[in-house]
Amino acid sequence: MAQADIGQTIAKRRAEILKDWGHQLRDGGALSSGRLKEAELDTQVREFLDLFVQAVSTNEADTARKALRQNVAEVSRARAIQGFTPTETATFIFSLKQPLFDALTQEFGKDSAALIQGLLAVTEILDGLGLHSMETFQKSREEVIIRQQKEIAELSTPVVKLWDGILALPLIGTLDSERTQVVMENLLQSIVEHGADYAIIDITGVPTVDTLVAQHLLKTVAAARLMGADCIISGIRPQIAQTMVHLGVELNVVSKANLADALGAALRATGRTVATIKSASGGSALSKA
Repeated sequence: MAQADIGQTIAKRRAEILKDWGHQLRDGGALSSGRLKEAELDTQVREFLDLFVQAVSTNEADTARKALRQNVAEVSRARAIQGFTPTETATFIFSLKQPLFDALTQEFGKDSAALIQGLLAVTEILDGLGLHSMETFQKSREEVIIRQQKEIAELSTPVVKLWDGILALPLIGTLDSERTQVVMENLLQSIVEHGADYAIIDITGVPTVDTLVAQHLLKTVAAARLMGADCIISGIRPQIAQTMVHLGVELNVVSKANLADALGAALRATGRTVATIKSASGGSALSKA
């Protein structure tokens, strides 16, 4: 059987195939999650089937198949972003097998050899498209995860203005090379925007400090100094201090036990102090001298 015969059969039974395929997808839960509208699903199945017919019946099969693979990639990429599972994504392709098999059986049921050839040809094409769908889906999911990781890294490294000329960078979690780059960029940008003279890097939320983490901290401190801002490290817990001494790690930077002490040191370095004064009502208030 020539592929052109397959294309003619599908084109002739297009309405029937679309109906059966749509039922297969709906029964499989394609619309149950609400992430995909019925009109969008109908458009996708029509476009795919029309491109499929072109891919098996035109003289320019290579061009048509490229268009078909592009269509599959777009559908798979959209499903990855919408949160579909790999199984739900692959079902879009593989659920077409049964409607096509039924159409070919009705058309060539009396010619066993032609029917077998047609079924093998359709299976080969759909299996290849199914694999392409999974590859695109996986790549798209990885891109989504990487983007989310970058967004989380940016959100988890906020630079806070504590006072005029004094910034704080509270760190939570482990520092690695990629996150250090984000930390450095955020801190340097904030130093420029606020004209800061001091930056407090608080590592209370950093679980451990080893030689690698220390190197990342020193890179950040060195970059800040090049921008004209001195750094103070705060939040070094007793366990971390013992570990650093045991490893022979030296930060070579002013360090304080907590953020409050670091802020006090920065204020004094800039000629300020915080004092408690009595208010008129007999209570107390904070004032800068």
